[in-house]
Amino acid sequence: MNWLQLAQEVIGGKVLNNEEALAILNSEDDELLKLMDGAFAIRKHYYGKKVKLNMIMNAKSGYCPEDCGYCSQSSKSTAPIEKYPFITKDEILEGAKRAFENKIGTYCIVASGRGPTRKDVNTVSEAVTEIKDKYGLKVCACLGILKEEQAQQLKEAGVDRYNHNLNTSERHHSYITTSHTYEDRVNTVEIAKKHGISPCSGAIIGMKETKVDVVDIARALNKLDADSIPVNFLNAIDGTKLEGTKELNPRYCLKVLALFRYMNPTKEIRISGGREVNLGSLQPLGMYAANSIFVGDYLTTEGQEANRDYRMLEDLGFEIELSKKQEEVFCS
Repeated sequence: MNWLQLAQEVIGGKVLNNEEALAILNSEDDELLKLMDGAFAIRKHYYGKKVKLNMIMNAKSGYCPEDCGYCSQSSKSTAPIEKYPFITKDEILEGAKRAFENKIGTYCIVASGRGPTRKDVNTVSEAVTEIKDKYGLKVCACLGILKEEQAQQLKEAGVDRYNHNLNTSERHHSYITTSHTYEDRVNTVEIAKKHGISPCSGAIIGMKETKVDVVDIARALNKLDADSIPVNFLNAIDGTKLEGTKELNPRYCLKVLALFRYMNPTKEIRISGGREVNLGSLQPLGMYAANSIFVGDYLTTEGQEANRDYRMLEDLGFEIELSKKQEEVFCS
């Protein structure tokens, strides 16, 4: 396969068929640099060399009634994690201040649970109003299954984006969780879109899915028209259903990132959880397909030191995308 030619066709509007998509995942390792060159051609066409930085604020940890097999916060998990109720508005604001000072463009407020309470939504809404005024950051909320009136309130408060991952293909979904359906997840993303909130939805790779499942989730996210697509690579946690699962290697992870770029050429592709563990020393190559990363820790697992990420981007010759207020502070 001529990957660069295929990339040019994608830029011209081509939609990959299943055979072409599977060819990416099944490509020989010796073709990897050529594949990533094609992915970079698409990425550069739409995003140049800019990189979006994201930071997670874990606003509520544990106490989740859901049975998601990958999650240490699940009701079925025995993982020894820190558990606490929904944090205060001031704590959310303190995190936003850190994000601003560390050149983070998107601040992600994440909470465990099936869905938010009225009090949770009120706390987030009050905090977001102040965050927008003080720091001008893009704010993404990830609070679980969303109701119409909650989406409207978050939109009015200034929430820019709502994250609710599909996680895996519709066919594989019941293996991962049975306490909610694939349709529940799609419906939450559609509710966010309906109320003018930018949809963020992605996948977790390495949960014993097939390559056909990976192609299906990449296509489903295209159909859903998710603006931002986080690609997580399973970091199997002891005490969860997927404990001990180790199906990935760095080269396959790069092929997955290339697939998501070829199949969602205009979208923000973010390398997310499990990046450090699964990509290892090949992390910089991932940025030739992705244009966004998380900096710092995840929900219950640690990321690498932020200065290593900044150094990596500098070494690559990439540019961190700043908010207007950050530009005033850091570029004046």
